[in-house]
Amino acid sequence: MRLGITMFATDQTMPPHELAIAVEERGFSSLYLPEHTHIPTSRLTPSAATLATSGVGASGFLRGTSGDETLSESYARTLDPFVSLAMAASVTSTLTLGTGVALLAQREPIGTAKAVATLQHLSGGRFVLGAGYGWNVEEAADHGVVWHERRALVGERIAAMRALWRDEVAAYKGAHVALSPSWAWPKADVPVLLGGGGGPKLFAAIAAHGDGWLPIGGAGIAEALPRLAAAYEAAGRDPETAVVIPFGSLPTPGKLARFAELGIRETVLRVTSGTRDAVLRELDAHTGFLAS
Repeated sequence: MRLGITMFATDQTMPPHELAIAVEERGFSSLYLPEHTHIPTSRLTPSAATLATSGVGASGFLRGTSGDETLSESYARTLDPFVSLAMAASVTSTLTLGTGVALLAQREPIGTAKAVATLQHLSGGRFVLGAGYGWNVEEAADHGVVWHERRALVGERIAAMRALWRDEVAAYKGAHVALSPSWAWPKADVPVLLGGGGGPKLFAAIAAHGDGWLPIGGAGIAEALPRLAAAYEAAGRDPETAVVIPFGSLPTPGKLARFAELGIRETVLRVTSGTRDAVLRELDAHTGFLAS
């Protein structure tokens, strides 16, 4: 099984291009970086259920104006993943580079398609677009996102971006996205993996316009895989083509062995958002799982 790495890269952590070098040197297969453009001080949205055990290891916490929620400071300090991964691409040669995850509801699709295609072109085809819908209502609202429309919005943006990556004359018309017949290069073949909980809405979206699933942590994956396969079959797609990469997992030999039994070919392990010395210690510890 291939093993990758993810870390909340911030202005206080080991720089992501240096992390990429260390990850590749140690034999890991991929590096994924998350995205948050900003964090409104209001904590009206309850923090994601996984935050309490996410292990992001920020130096402090941000208390919102509501006073009853705290959020890891890493969220407000997150570096832009596309800029960071472009730097990582320039200092590596084999490492797969991905977003884990990009918040496409908050991104204008034409410019994002250009950035992704450029990164795919310059990296020699090593980029994977991990995408998600987001959980922070206040953050999305500042981008003009209507919360209950975000899933449909992301689906249309992916469809429009795929047209730009694929077609000599690209065009798209939907309820949320419109693209007049247009020229855009470079063209790119970009895998799109959707992150989130394994529910029917997500699996239908993956079957409709994705290439696979990034299940956070990987808990409950055995029970979810048949439902993902059923969604693919309902969409007329071959379930065997679905890529499934447990994401942000804390490794144990038993967990990785179970993933392998389920046919999982890659797992992305998380490391603490920290200084160079702290991160390298964790990477070195994780190398013990590379032979499993």
